[in-house]
Amino acid sequence: MAETYLIVRLSSLGDIIHTLPAAAALRRHRPQSRILWLVQRPGDELLGLVSGLDGVIVRGEKGWLRRLRGRGQTALDFQGLLKSGLLARLSGARRRLGFSGRNLKEPGASFFYTERLPEFAEEGHVIAKNLRLLSLVGVDERSFSFPLLVPEALLAKADADLRRLGWREGEALVLCNVGAAWETKRWSAEGWQGLIPALRRAGAFPVMLWGSPDEEALARTVAAKSGVPLAPYLPIREVFAWLRRTRLLISGDTFALQAACALDVRVVGIFGPTDPRRNGPFDSRDKVVYARAACAPCYQRTCPTVDCLKAISPVDVAGPALEVLAANAR
Repeated sequence: MAETYLIVRLSSLGDIIHTLPAAAALRRHRPQSRILWLVQRPGDELLGLVSGLDGVIVRGEKGWLRRLRGRGQTALDFQGLLKSGLLARLSGARRRLGFSGRNLKEPGASFFYTERLPEFAEEGHVIAKNLRLLSLVGVDERSFSFPLLVPEALLAKADADLRRLGWREGEALVLCNVGAAWETKRWSAEGWQGLIPALRRAGAFPVMLWGSPDEEALARTVAAKSGVPLAPYLPIREVFAWLRRTRLLISGDTFALQAACALDVRVVGIFGPTDPRRNGPFDSRDKVVYARAACAPCYQRTCPTVDCLKAISPVDVAGPALEVLAANAR
C-alpha cells in the first residue's frame, strides 16, 4: 500500500509558495505515494494551481476534521506553530515530523512531533530549510522547482484586462506592487512616484498592483499623481496570470514577489525589515535593493521610523530595474 503524506502549511501565501519545492521533491521521489495538503483560506486558491497533489484539506471548511483524521500516515509540519503541530497530531499520523529548537517559530510545537530534524544554522533561503525537512523521509533534494500551472482562460482574461488599461502586446509590462501585509514592508508613495518617470523613459508600461484596502489607498495615491494605470482587484489566481505577462515585477517582501520568483518572472525586490537572503529572490538575474540599517533585519511588523525603507530612494530602485529590463528585452 502506498504511503500517504500530509503537508501541514496553513499560511501565509508567500510561505505556501516557499513550501512548494518540498512538495514537488516529495512527488518526484515518491511517485506512487498520496500527497495531501492541510491549508487555511485563501491558500487553497493558490494550491488549486499546483500539480502533483492528491487532495487539499481546508481548515474550517465543512467536514474538514473528518477529512483530516486518519488521512496521513506521515505528517510534515513546515509551519512550526503550536496549532500546526496540534493539527498534525489530530490527523492521526503515526509519524509527525518537524523542526526542533530554534528552527521553530514556536518551540512548543515540537511536543507534537515523533521525529525532529536536528538543529541547524539558518543561513540560506527558507526554501532550502523546507527541503531539509524531507531528509527525515529519506529525500535529499537541493533544487527549487514550482509545479504551478496557470490555465489559458486566466491568461486570456489577463490579456483583456491589460488591454483595457492601455497595454499593447509587446510592451514591457512592469507591475509595481505597492502592498504588503506588514506596514514596515511598504515603500512610500513618494518613492513609487519618483520611480515611475524612469520606467516610462525606458519604454515600459507600468501598472500599480495592490491587494487590500490599505494597499489600494496607497496605489491610488501613486496613480493619481503619476498617471499610471491602477490594476483592478485581482483574485489570487489572476495575480499569477498577470505575472505571466509581466516583464518585471517591482515589489517588497510579499506574496506577489514570491509568486513571480516561482514563475521565473524577473523581479526587483525592495527589502527593509526582513532578510533577502532568507525570503528574497534566488535567481541571479533578479535584483534586491536592501538598506542595511543597523537594526535590520528586525522582522518587526510596526516601527515608528521605518528608517530602513526611507533610506531607499527612487534612484536606488530605478538603476536595478532598468538593468533588468535591458537584460530581458524581447
